[in-house]
Order: sequence, then C-alpha cells, then structure tokens
Amino acid sequence: MTIRTVRPNRGQHFHPRIHCLKKLEAMVVEMQDPKAGVKGTEQKLNVTTIPHVIAGKDIIAWITNKMKVTQEEAEAFATMLVAYGYVYPLQNHKKLVMCNDSSLYRFQTPYFWPTQKWFPEDSDYAIYLAKRNIRKKGMLEAYEQAHYNHLNEWLNHKWDFIVMQATEQYKAGKDRQKPDRVVFECQERAYWIVNRPPRRTHSALDCGPERLLNPNEEQKVTFDQYRRVNIFYQQAIMRSKVKSSVSLGALVKYITTYKNHDPFLAPCLPSNPWQTDNDAYWTLNMRRVEVPTKMRVERWSFSLFELLTDLRGRDDFKIFLKKEFSGENLAFWEAAEELKWGTASSMSAKAETIFKTFLAPGAPRWINIDGRTMGLTVKGLDHPHRYVLEAAQTHVFMLMKKDTFFRYLKSPTYKDIQKKALNPETHNFSPAQLEQNAQNRSAGIHPIVLWQQEEEEKAKAAAASAPVDVKAMMSKIDRKK
Repeated sequence: MTIRTVRPNRGQHFHPRIHCLKKLEAMVVEMQDPKAGVKGTEQKLNVTTIPHVIAGKDIIAWITNKMKVTQEEAEAFATMLVAYGYVYPLQNHKKLVMCNDSSLYRFQTPYFWPTQKWFPEDSDYAIYLAKRNIRKKGMLEAYEQAHYNHLNEWLNHKWDFIVMQATEQYKAGKDRQKPDRVVFECQERAYWIVNRPPRRTHSALDCGPERLLNPNEEQKVTFDQYRRVNIFYQQAIMRSKVKSSVSLGALVKYITTYKNHDPFLAPCLPSNPWQTDNDAYWTLNMRRVEVPTKMRVERWSFSLFELLTDLRGRDDFKIFLKKEFSGENLAFWEAAEELKWGTASSMSAKAETIFKTFLAPGAPRWINIDGRTMGLTVKGLDHPHRYVLEAAQTHVFMLMKKDTFFRYLKSPTYKDIQKKALNPETHNFSPAQLEQNAQNRSAGIHPIVLWQQEEEEKAKAAAASAPVDVKAMMSKIDRKK
C-alpha cells in the first residue's frame, strides 16, 4: 500500500455516517482490550502461524454479552463490522459476513479504517493489483482481472510507473518475516474488497449525493424563520386531536394487518431476488400479470387505496363494475389521476374532455356528486390546473370506498380471483446454487419497455371501448360482399 502524507480533497466534505463509524470504532477498541476484550490466539494458516486470530463465534458471544442483545442481533452487528472493514476474514475474503462458527477473523489495522477519510484512488488500486499479479504469476480472481484490464487501459500513460511501484513494494514485502507478510497481505486485500468490491456487489461504503451543507454547523435563524415556525405551531394547536389510546390502537391494527406483507418482517415468496439472484418474485408480481399471488390478492382487501394502486387489482375491480354497469366513478377517478400526473401541454384539452364526458349536463358518463363540489369543480375548470378535480375526485373515491368496495369484496369476481391466485413455494437454494444464480444474473426488463407495453394496452382498451359506427361497419360488410 502506498503510504500517504497528504490527503487530497475529493469533494465529499461532510460524511453522513461519521458519527456511526465513531461508535463502531469505540466498540472495536473495546473488543481489542487485553483484559475485557475478545481473546485472540495463534492459528496456523497455510503452514504459517498467524497471531491474534479470533473465531467468529467468540466475537458474536462477546457482542451478545456486552450489548445484552439476542444472538441474531449480535450476528447482524458483527456482520456490519466486517462490511465496514473493521474486522476481516482470513479464509473467505469474498463474503463479508460474520459466521457464527469457528471461522477465523482478525482486527483491521486503524490505517485502513473508513474514518481515515483518504480516498482510495485508482492508481493505488492498480499498484495493488499489479503487485498481486506479480505474486500470483497472473492468476488473479475473475473480477480482479477485469479491474486490472480496465485500469491498464485507463492508466496506460503511467503504467510503467505503476508496475515499478508494485515491483518495489513486492521486493520490500519479501524482506519481512512470513507471518507479518501474510498478515499485511490479508489486511490489504480486505481493504480493497471493501472499497473495490466485485462487480454487481453491494458495498457498505457507498455514499449518496454530495452534501453541500455541513449538518454539524450551527445556522443563524432569521426573524422570518421564527415567524414561520410560530405560525406552524399556532396551526398545529388548532388541529383536531385524538386520544393517544385511539391512535395507538390504530397503529397496532395497521401493524397487525401489514406485518405479513412487510419485506422487513416477513420473507418474500418464493425468494428474495436481491439475495438469491432469482427473479421469480418479480415475474410473479409484475404490474399486469395474468394470475396474481395470494398475498397480492389479500392486500387488495385492506383498503380501496391498495386496490386502486395495484394495476392488476384495478383491472379486476373494473370487471366487477362493468357487470354492475357502474364504472363511471372509477373512470372519472382515473381521468383525474391522468390529469394530475400528465404533461402541462395537454392539461387544458384533458380538462375539457373530462368535463364533457363526466360533468356536463347530459354527459355520456355523468357522475353523481353534490352540488357544492360540482360548483367548485366547474368554476375551477375555467382556469384548469393539475389539482382542479381534487375535490370531485375525493368525493368519488369516498363513494366507492363506502359502498362499491365492500360489495366487490363479497362478489364472485373477487372470490374467483382468490381461488385462482398462486401460492408459490419457498426456494431453498444451496450455496452452490446461489453462486450459480449470481453468475447467470441477467438484466431485468427496462422501465421504458414496461411503459410502452402499458401504453399499448391502454390504446387497445380505448379502441375496444370506443363507440361503434354502425353505418361504417355496414358499408364495410357491403364492400366485402
């Protein structure tokens, strides 16, 4: 590793996770305490005795006892230490996880901790790969070889200097004792696994957009800001309130209803595609899938909002309304949504079309709303904007929620889709199958392709629901004869 004396300014001035990392470092320092920390021993690794080696189960047991948490929480915390590079594995470098067994780990030297804030440059990584290439005689890992080739093209103008630096570092490393040399190689490799992970692998050190303001800096509050805060609190005091028992009861009811549908609390069926690299879950839950899953159909019964948010559920709701000859309310709600999220250039034309179709006297699909809401909506249509139909849309939504939605849940249409719904079985992939899935990982369907498919389906539906010109059809038939 090239020793740095000057740390360059790389733009990310304010690190959002710096406080979290400081707490992790304090815990790592406690774990290395000679008396109360995790006890390390000497272990043989490839006929080389490595000092201060600890087992994964000992780290997890120490965290469980220290933090008074369950074994699962301690394992997750230990995995976070490995992911951030404070602890590194000696045997399996590719998987940055903490195994609750006799797997061997070591504490990373503070020089490689994330809080050092020095940016891992491409030239440093190129020197490291060139040094490994010399040591391994060209036998690099697949992802390392890909990075090596890319850096060779990218830094071709100074590749001779990189090879020279790698050669000098390799010669200097040979002068060390073998245990020290093996330990340093493991430390350096663990650092680059964290900062230059294999392709298509998540890194815990990924940063979001650059912060332009320092979150730790005290800002001066102006008189206008005080005035705005005062107005906000005055309005908050005047709002209607409910008892804490009522709000807590509603929260408990919500959690009970959604707990089996929360991906953080319940597993995905048949498997989580981000973990298994199998896209069966996404295929079964596509927006316009023909036969939905049981969990998806069950979610429709939670509320009308859930039903209308899911395009597949909305299509099923349309079938029910078509049988009852009462689809104008849903059609108006969809038209209002299209006006709300559509382009500004087509706003006036869409508003005029909606007025002629649903609100004008004698409209072909006239909707029944109260006079006050109708007056406000018609008056607002003189100068249309995105939310001009908000009041009428809310009124129609409440009508469907109080009446039509509950009749739909009791209808044969919903019961039939419940019977046909799929219940996928859980995927139990072995580690070898997971590796194979990762190698065969393919790109998903592009959102633009999905949008084009939806637009085609909308056009077909609009053509099917358009009024038929009987005279034109009869003339075509006469011509064929």
